[in-house]
Amino acid sequence: MSQIISKPAIRRLVELWLRQGKRVIAPVQVRPNLVSYQPVRGPDQVLLEGFVRPLNSIKQVVFPRHEQLFQYRVRGKQIDLLPAPLPDIERIVLAARPCDAAALPILDHVFNWEFRDAAYNRRRELTTVVTLACTEYDAHCFCTSVGSRPDDTRGSDALLLDLGDGTLEVRHTTDKGQSLFAGQTQASTRTAPISPGPERRADLRRVSQSLEQAFERSEWAAWTNRCLGCGACAFGCPTCHCFDMVDEGGPTCGARVRNWDACQFGQFTLHASGHNPRGVQSQRQRQRIYHKFHVYPKKFGELLCTGCGNCTRNCPVSLGVLPVLEAMQAEGA
Repeated sequence: MSQIISKPAIRRLVELWLRQGKRVIAPVQVRPNLVSYQPVRGPDQVLLEGFVRPLNSIKQVVFPRHEQLFQYRVRGKQIDLLPAPLPDIERIVLAARPCDAAALPILDHVFNWEFRDAAYNRRRELTTVVTLACTEYDAHCFCTSVGSRPDDTRGSDALLLDLGDGTLEVRHTTDKGQSLFAGQTQASTRTAPISPGPERRADLRRVSQSLEQAFERSEWAAWTNRCLGCGACAFGCPTCHCFDMVDEGGPTCGARVRNWDACQFGQFTLHASGHNPRGVQSQRQRQRIYHKFHVYPKKFGELLCTGCGNCTRNCPVSLGVLPVLEAMQAEGA
């Protein structure tokens, strides 16, 4: 037996969660051609159909773009450090794409590697992720090329699948997901069809092997030189996690904060001496590919990519992970 719920019932649940003081993050139609994950103010803002995927990612729920780590206050020769309070608001991510949820277990590695990031882990504990299986995709989607699929449950607490008549099948994958929908679903003999997803367009085993010998290849410039270094790929990516830490404030008080950064920025590896080991954009794009498909897998056994396609979708010159991988394959790399 399956469990189903109507779309109006989902919206009533959103209203209930908001009244309970929970934060609900869901796809929202920001402009006619722009869908973005946003905190919603009411159930009618939640999109449950009619979009391929938002142009941002849900990583901002657990890894904010700007985050205060601690405050400092100077009193004579005394310096007081005041740690930032840990998050305490329960949040529900609703109708996330599976390629977004799949990024969360990948990010868990880096935020619990040599140091357990308390704020990140607290947000993970407070967050329940409900995904919406994909029924359509565009030219930028390549989840099947990285071992995923439109109904992937990785990183998800519950998966919704559209039955096509205003109802959704609900598949619980964790206790959190089961608790969230307890008493809200009805038993049914119906199950939702699963889309096969986009055609596989990259052989990741071949790519991984070729990267062992491809670092000095002259073709990197041709493959990647049109990159503008704007960082749109990294900021829209579910798995990119580079950050910088700076002090904001004055000589007597302020705060140390963590901000998103990107390896595509020209100053990302700039030394105080003026030397930059990645002095041109093609070297920075090469680093992006190596990190996702060579360095991270060797360290953590995970690809640093879920095939969402946002890097190309958001790029002003249509570059991104997939075009580079396809160019490498075409050149026999």
